[in-house]
Parts: sequence; C-alpha cells; structure tokens
Amino acid sequence: MRLGSGTFAAGCVVIEVLGVALFLRGFFPAPVFSGAERQAESPAPEPSAGATSNWTELPPPLFSKVVIMLIDALRDDFVFGSKGVKFMPYTTYLVEKGSSLSFVAEAKPPTVTMPRIKALLTGSLPGFIDVVRNLNSPTLLEDNVITRAKAAGKRIIFYGDETWVKLFPKHFVEYDGTTSFFVSDYTEVDNNVTRHLDKVLKRQDWDVLILHYLGLDHIGHISGPSSPLIGPKLSEMDSILMKIHTSLLSEEREALLPSLLALCGDHGMSEAGGHGASSMEEVNTALVLISSAFERKPGDVRHPTHVQQTDLAATLSIGLGLPIPKSNTGSLMFRVVERRPMREQLRFLHLNTVQLSKLLQENVPSYTKEPGFEQFKVSERLHRNWVRLHLEENNSEEALFNLGAKVRRQYLDALRMLRLSLTRRAAQYDVYSMAVGTVLVLEALALLLLGVPQALSSKAELDVPLLSPVSSLLFGLLLLALAALHVVVCTAADSSCYLCGLPWLAAGGVMALTAALLCAGMSALTRIFAGGQCLTQTPPQSTSRWSELDLLSFLGTVGHVLSLGASSFIEEEHQTCSDHKAELSVLAAVSLTMIFVLVQKRCSLTSKVAMAFGLLGIYCYRAAIGNVLFPWQQDNKDISKGITEARFVYVFVLGILFTGTKDLLKSQIIAADFTARTVGLWEIHSGLVLLAALLLRPHNLPVLVLSLVVQTVMTQFIWRPLRHGAAAVTVMHYWFGQAFFYFQGNSNSIATVDISAGFVGLDAYMEIPAMFLTAFATYSGPVLWASHLVNFLTSEASSGSALRRACFCYALVCSAPASVYILMVTSLRYHLFIWSVFSPKLLYEGTHLLATAAVCIFFTAVDQTNTKA
Repeated sequence: MRLGSGTFAAGCVVIEVLGVALFLRGFFPAPVFSGAERQAESPAPEPSAGATSNWTELPPPLFSKVVIMLIDALRDDFVFGSKGVKFMPYTTYLVEKGSSLSFVAEAKPPTVTMPRIKALLTGSLPGFIDVVRNLNSPTLLEDNVITRAKAAGKRIIFYGDETWVKLFPKHFVEYDGTTSFFVSDYTEVDNNVTRHLDKVLKRQDWDVLILHYLGLDHIGHISGPSSPLIGPKLSEMDSILMKIHTSLLSEEREALLPSLLALCGDHGMSEAGGHGASSMEEVNTALVLISSAFERKPGDVRHPTHVQQTDLAATLSIGLGLPIPKSNTGSLMFRVVERRPMREQLRFLHLNTVQLSKLLQENVPSYTKEPGFEQFKVSERLHRNWVRLHLEENNSEEALFNLGAKVRRQYLDALRMLRLSLTRRAAQYDVYSMAVGTVLVLEALALLLLGVPQALSSKAELDVPLLSPVSSLLFGLLLLALAALHVVVCTAADSSCYLCGLPWLAAGGVMALTAALLCAGMSALTRIFAGGQCLTQTPPQSTSRWSELDLLSFLGTVGHVLSLGASSFIEEEHQTCSDHKAELSVLAAVSLTMIFVLVQKRCSLTSKVAMAFGLLGIYCYRAAIGNVLFPWQQDNKDISKGITEARFVYVFVLGILFTGTKDLLKSQIIAADFTARTVGLWEIHSGLVLLAALLLRPHNLPVLVLSLVVQTVMTQFIWRPLRHGAAAVTVMHYWFGQAFFYFQGNSNSIATVDISAGFVGLDAYMEIPAMFLTAFATYSGPVLWASHLVNFLTSEASSGSALRRACFCYALVCSAPASVYILMVTSLRYHLFIWSVFSPKLLYEGTHLLATAAVCIFFTAVDQTNTKA
C-alpha cells in the first residue's frame, strides 16, 4: 500500500495519540477508595475491658450550625500576611485575639477546584485525572460529609460555584450556582452569592450553609496576586465574614451548642495568577475555624499550624456528629477538641484511627506489618485499660489524666503513621493499560524511524507492506497470540484493568492495531536485512553523510529528551516579569506597530487595512481593562471588561481569515494562480498573529515581535539563500516554536494555562470558544511557527513534495521525546516528584502530540491543495 510520507506520518501520530491516551488512562490511577457500603456498619464502640461501656453510639455534635465560607484561591499569606493585616482587619483580629483556630492547610496537586472540593469533603486524595474532570464535574459517588449530613437529616443550603451542584445534585434544600470558568467576571459572580445572605442568616431552617466565592480566583487569572484589585476583594470578603460571624453570635444566645464558621480556600495562587501545580503559593491555603467553643484566655497567642487539607473532612464529621467518610485519609484537627473531657478526646481519636485502619486493611494486603496498624493496636489496648480504670471510679484524677495523656499521644502517633501508609499507597497503576499504550507509541515511532530514508527522498512516498500473503499470515498469528495474552492477563489480574473492562470488539480493535503495527515493523526490518530496502521496493536515492545542521538537529532532539529526566528543567523554563503601566504602554504601542510592519508586507490591501484597525483595537482593549494607558489618560480610569473592544478585534481577525480562505479557494479554481495561494496562506498566518496579539498578556507582545523578527531574518538570510532542505527547515521551525512557548513565560506546570485568555470578549461562559481561545493562547508559539513553516515551503515554487517531508519530520521530532518520556515516567512512577513535576509534563507531551497530529493533517491537506493546483 503506497502512501505519501505526510499521510503516513499523520497516521502514525494519530496512533501515538491513541497510545498516549491509553497510557494516561492506566498511569493516572484511582485513589485509595473504600468499597464498603456506606451505612453497612455501626460506629466502632469505645474500647472496654472488664466492664461494659455504654459509649457505643456516635458522639453528639459539637456545633449546632456550620457555615463553610470557601474563598477560591485564598492563599495563606492573603490572610496571615501583610495583605491580611491591611485588607482583612476583622479576620486578623479573630486570628490574633478572637475565638478561633488558625491553620495553613496544604493542598496536594492537582491544585484545581473540583479535586480540592473532593479532598475537603471526602478526606481522600483525588486522582490526577480529576484535572480533566474539573471541566465537567460528575456526581460524587464517594462517601463524603455532605452525603452523610443529608442522610442524618441536616438541611444544607449552598450558593456559589456550580461545581458543588454537579458533585451533589440532590443534596441541597436550596441553592444558586454560578459558573466558575467565566474568569473575566469578578464582581457579579460574588454578588450572586452575597445577595442571599441577609435572608438566609435571619432564618432558622438550615443546619449547614456553604458559600463558595470565586472573585479572588478570577482576579488572579486576569492580573495575578499583585493586582490592585486584590485588596478591595479581600476587604469585601472580610466584611462578609464579619456579617456572618455577628449573625451566628447573636443566634447562639438561644442555642444549646455553639456555631462554627470555617473560612478556607480550595487552593492557592501562583505568582503568575494561575494554579494547578505544586508551588508553595499554590498548595498553601488559609483555614480559620471560628467558634465561641475556642474561647482563648488573655495573652493566649496562637500561631497558624500546618495541617493537610484532607483533615477537614474528619474534623467536620466529628463537629456535626457524623461518621467519618470511609475513604478519608486525613486526621482530626486535635486543637478543635482539646478542651473537651479526656474521655471524649480519646473517643474521637479512636473513631478516626478505626476508620483509617479499616481503609488500610482494604487497600494494603500486608496491613498487619504496617507500623501505623501496630501502633493503632497498642493505642487501642491502652485505651481499653484507661476506660476500665475510669469506670472503676476509685482512681485519682491525676493518674487518670496522665494515663489518658499517654493514650492520646499513642493515638496521635498512630494517626500520623496510618496517614503516611495510606498516602504512600494512595494510588495503584493499571500496568496492563500502560504497557499496551507504550507498545502502540513505540511501534508508531519505530515505523517513523524505519521510513526516514524514503520519506525524505524526492518522491516522499512509502510502500507499507501490509497486504502481502506473508504479512497477512504474520498478522493472524500475532493477533491470536495477543488475544491469548489478553485472556491470561485479565483472568489473572487481581485489580481492575481498563482494557479488561472493555467490550471484546473494542479490545479486539486495540489488539488488531497492535498486531498490524508489529507486522509492518517486522516486515520492514526483514526487507532491510534482505535487500537493504526500507518500507519500499525502490532503494534510497541519497546516501550522503550528515551535514553539520543535521547533526545539530539530532543532538538538540537528544538533549531535549535527556533534559526531561531532570525535575528542575521541567519546572523552571519560564520566569518572566511584567513592567510598570507607563513603560508597558510604550512597549505595547511599539510592539503593535512592529507587528504591523512585519506582517502586512505580503497581505492584500484589504487585509492590511483590517490588520491596522485590529492592532489599534488591541491597544484600546488593553486600555479598557487597565493594562495600558493612552497618552492623555490618567491612571485612575475605571477598569472594564473590554468586551466591545475585544469583539471589534475579532471582527478583523475573522475578516482576515476569511480573505485568506477565499484566496486559497481561488487558487483551487484557477490552477495556475500561484500568487493567490501564497497570499491566502500568508493572510491566514497574519490573522493568527493578530489573534495571538489580542490574547497574550501585554508584556508578551515584545516576545511575539521577536518571534516575527526571527522568522523574517531566518527566511531572508538563512533558509532561502542557503537552500536548506525541507527536513532541516522543519526541525528548526519546531525548535523555535518550542523556544517561544517558554519565552512567553510558560512552563510545564498546569498553572501555565492562562484561563483568562479564553474569555477575552465574552460576556458569558461559552465552553467551545473558551476552550479554543485558551488552547490557542497557550500554544501560540508552536502554532505560529508551524503556520510560518507552511507559508515558507509553499512560497517556494519548486518545493515539490516539501510539505510531505516537513510533515514527516515534524511528526518524528515530536514523537521521539513523547515516546521516550513515557518510558521514563514508567520507570519513575514511584519517584518523589512524580505527581508534582513529571505527571504535568506528561499531560503536556500528550497534548503536544495531539496538536502535532492536527498540524500533520493540515500539512497534508495543504499539500493536496498544492498538488491539485
């Protein structure tokens, strides 16, 4: 079967995308989970020896009402640092002198909203794959505090981020959800929550009130933690907290139990304003528990202590008199109950350790050898002795207290060790899916490598040997062998495998594809050894030695692959900063002018006019949202969302893209119109440049200009005069695209993704446009360099099959790092930084491979257009 090298490369990359997806499905594991029925067991009774304890039921609740005020992206220093002192005076007073307990709660990556809500309410460690589920949260089926509270008859009211409504669709007696993804809005999204407060606080028909404020997080996405909007937003939150606390205090005069107000954040905020990764600013969140039960004596100074975010689930369960969620891996925050009688303290700690020990038994076969379990048994035995002595009533209070303090220390040590044991085993890998995905990726890469000589020849065609009788027989034998292996693995597997759960038709398709690729690779190797041929019946036409440029490209690819093994290289490829507003205004104006000069030269008159107005609109948009200033404007103008100005730019972007597409269609009708084709492709490129200038942060406009300058210089003085081949030019475009990805200030951290770019010009949440704009803004560097590559190769009238060779090279230089990285993370899956550093990079490699497949398909389509023309 004869294929063009571009089509062949596109097919290989699509197969690699499938393999990476299968690998990720197995690599991102399911968290530690309890499969027991939620209401199947009675609470563990108090340990007793020699006497019968009457403490067999759950302890009564500690609080009459609980209010959870969750402020999205509430970094710890926003409350406990200088910003808190300046902008949150009431909260600061409560932290320093009031009836409160302060904590710095550590959130485990991924630090995005939905996984963090799950951690707060289930006490478990969500899987890394929840990063994807965060976009459309499914119903939470795991045991959690909200479900327990509803089952116990608690009346729960919620206002805020609609993620809660998706996770708990039938749990609230009253709710009002707002979308969390429209990050351009930082006022209405909070006003929609606060407008219900006065009415709800006057009512007595609720037990739990949950408020999720989004404005602070949205400001971070728009302009970062140093934005002048941060202070007023913190002040707004402080006044709301004061209103809630005052109302709760007034109601406590008639209540038998105190109330609890929990101020917390789901995650922090990076210095760039995003979140998702593992920097200190992203994982450290503020947690303040406010209640008259925590009354402190004069002079009692309490500093914030560090806890795990998962500890809140057990603490809220104890506070509401509920069973602790079965999948909880957190510990009770002991400071909450330290003023309770000794017997109650030990009872609470015993319930927590029993729950953790049962979870350990369900997930660790050799649980009896775990230090935490052994410590738990020792603690329970000492507790039993203490209860016996307590019930005898003839022992001194001092002796009982001293023994109780010893039991308490034992329990706290057991909790710590049990949590460590569960955290180490918080994930299990689906090795079978990982192995099959890796095989698919490596087979596709091997075919690309074997096809290099002929794919880069003048014809750029390959003869893939899949239809010969020998290949057919080999394919049948391999398919039978793989089917047998599949049955054996799925029969012997002691844990769930994704592939084993697929229908036989789908699993058979994966096995057939694996067998076909293996058959093609073996046939190609056989031809190499038999006749010196590779995937073709014609010998290679070029046996020249590598040039210095070829060697440099090869070494660059190898160097990039090797750098993937170093966590520092993966985390710190960025580090850029912005300027002051006056300097930034001048810089933005000069940059936009330079963009026009560099791009307009090959455009039609219509596109030149549209480009000029579009760039002017970009400056107006930046001025409207407060990034830059006009010369006559003072720095006190009210900041708007710039929706009208951004839509003004979109009109010209679409106009330029439409003009370019029209010229391409014209070249199809008039076969000899080479000029129309080249102008059309350049106009599409210039439209993408205009869109990038709109979406990028203003301090990145000089980076965009520099990218265009490098493209111009390389075209005029390197590639065209020196007549470099398509392969060398493609590799250079690929690496320049990679370089400018990092020059934008990006890194391989999830926090790199600038969500605010997805809502430029939108006044409501629209999923498809937002996803497209966010993806384009993130990968604008590689996209613009790939677009320039198409323009350069097409502009050469004698290019022949250059686009096909370019597609093949592009696929090869992208596939090699992704394939090797899969092998590397497999070997490093128990590394300390596997979830914080290496896993986010794996997601980027998978996304980049998907983008490469799209680029290859585009290259092939343009090549077909050139052929017809």
